[in-house]
Amino acid sequence: MASTSTSSISLRHNASNSSCLPLSPTQSLFHPNKLRYSFCLPSSKVVLVPLRSSSTTKYNEVVIDEEMDRIRRLQNGSDVRGVALEGEKGRTVDLTPSAVEAIAESFGEWVINGLEEEGRAVENVKVSLGRDPRVSGASLSAAAFAGLARAGCLAFDMGLATTPACFMSTILPPFAYDASIMMTASHLPYTRNGLKFFTKRGGLTSTEVEEICDKAARKYATRLAKVSTLLNAPLTKVDFMSAYAKHLADNIKEKVNHPLHYDTPLQGFQIIVNAGNGSGGFFTWGVLDKLGADTTGSLYLNPDGMFPNHIPNPEDKTAMALTRNAVLQNSADLGIVFDTDVDRSGVVDNKGNPINGDKLIALMSAIVLREHPETTIVTDARTSMALSKFIADRGGRHCLYRVGYRNVIDKGVQLNEDGIETHLMMETTGHGALKENYFLDDGAYMVVKIIIEMVRMKLERLDEGIDSLIKDLEEPLESVELRMNVISEPRHAKARAVEAIEAFRVYIEEGRLEGWEMDSCGDCWVSDGCLVDSKDTPAVVDAHMYRVKVSDREHGEHGWTHLRQSIHNPNIAVNMQSTVMGGCQSMAKVLRDKFLLASGVGKILDVTQIDKYARRGLV
Repeated sequence: MASTSTSSISLRHNASNSSCLPLSPTQSLFHPNKLRYSFCLPSSKVVLVPLRSSSTTKYNEVVIDEEMDRIRRLQNGSDVRGVALEGEKGRTVDLTPSAVEAIAESFGEWVINGLEEEGRAVENVKVSLGRDPRVSGASLSAAAFAGLARAGCLAFDMGLATTPACFMSTILPPFAYDASIMMTASHLPYTRNGLKFFTKRGGLTSTEVEEICDKAARKYATRLAKVSTLLNAPLTKVDFMSAYAKHLADNIKEKVNHPLHYDTPLQGFQIIVNAGNGSGGFFTWGVLDKLGADTTGSLYLNPDGMFPNHIPNPEDKTAMALTRNAVLQNSADLGIVFDTDVDRSGVVDNKGNPINGDKLIALMSAIVLREHPETTIVTDARTSMALSKFIADRGGRHCLYRVGYRNVIDKGVQLNEDGIETHLMMETTGHGALKENYFLDDGAYMVVKIIIEMVRMKLERLDEGIDSLIKDLEEPLESVELRMNVISEPRHAKARAVEAIEAFRVYIEEGRLEGWEMDSCGDCWVSDGCLVDSKDTPAVVDAHMYRVKVSDREHGEHGWTHLRQSIHNPNIAVNMQSTVMGGCQSMAKVLRDKFLLASGVGKILDVTQIDKYARRGLV
């Protein structure tokens, strides 16, 4: 078979300039007939050579190319993310139109197969697609629509949208699409883009996205043509965002049930929105203005895919500082900060105090526990010991679980299925989901809940603002996040990170770090550092991580350390919190001396940040 390009593949044995090795189990590749192959590397090509098989040799679409790994590496947990534009030092464009087309086609086929397995009709399967304002969105959307058409789906163009709206487009009539795709890279730079996938059940799991990317990789490698420019089905433009905004506004009206002005319950309130030039501007004119709020002083509402003012991110200090200033200058009642695709949010109270991270989880916990006493609240395992006490003091139960918003939400779903009432699932990044809202992480819906509470307090003639709900939340004395880059080729980085983190687990379990012990909350079948489900059907581990509680003779239990394999980058994140002065620096010294250096793991990790912090207490 003749090679068509330097990146194509030959199925013939090329004896010259090649070396052949059997595939190891970790390198195994999907083949319908389970043939054994050797892996040959002549110059830039990858050549597959069948070694021996008792069955008839058949090649369907099994062509392996080095670019297949590039497609698979686009998977980012339950999302797809990559570089869509030139401009990042040391990074090349990998989320190309042809890659997006293959992924969208594979998703469309996955949806159709799922409907067939459920015994449902698969004619006219409808899939919507929305996007944030990134400048790469137009070309990549065209590729996604081409892929959906290839799969035989009817495509509906939502235009500028939010991630939660894409899911809700599968729920709200008269739309109720079979599935949806949101094109976004959240708070990442303008050069990035990505895909999030939904069905009526909710967001896809990491395992499901892996299956789709694997299939897309094979399509991509075998495809001779580039991106399709001719759609095989008509493309329908829809205005779903107006319906979604009305859905949110109606929720506020119904829950507030204002005795004097039902349709404008926000009269007399001034609310600042900082959309960061992302997709969140709709909340101002589509929700707040229509409910009577004064939104004078709002910031960066117009979409701009270059994000010229600041990163649209409620964790970003600049975003929060600008919103704080706007709230104070306008004597506003509330400030709101959305991330790019509005699946996260943070707020600023009327005194200018930022409420994000643990404070936002505490605020939502206070609201939810008033509505649902004794409910369980699931968070990621980076939250403070003080938050656990805050929740317990209000009669709630706190389940610490794996980092990753999809992990946290899925844990809440599982607990409810097991009969444990769980109404709030929230991550420190601002991702928050409620049982009442389809377990959807929706930054706008979170803000709706806070606004309803703010109005309720005013109607009850309470002089204090929403900050009064969290006034007794203690803050950790020290908190730090450090990173250790994996010293490895990108394709081996994930395995090396897992090795390092599992070695850490062994050291803890063998008691080699005195006073360090695997953490667990105990009430939700989660053990081994808030990672492992001890049930008969444990959830799949998408990234390895462990939380360890730390004690000493003088202070007792005073902090924790959390090691986590990043799914975004080839590194390990190290989070530490302590209730005593110098506690984090002390933990960093123990981690460096008693584990990283003693175990030899430090040889495969860049421990510069750990060492610097251990020596000087500087990040």
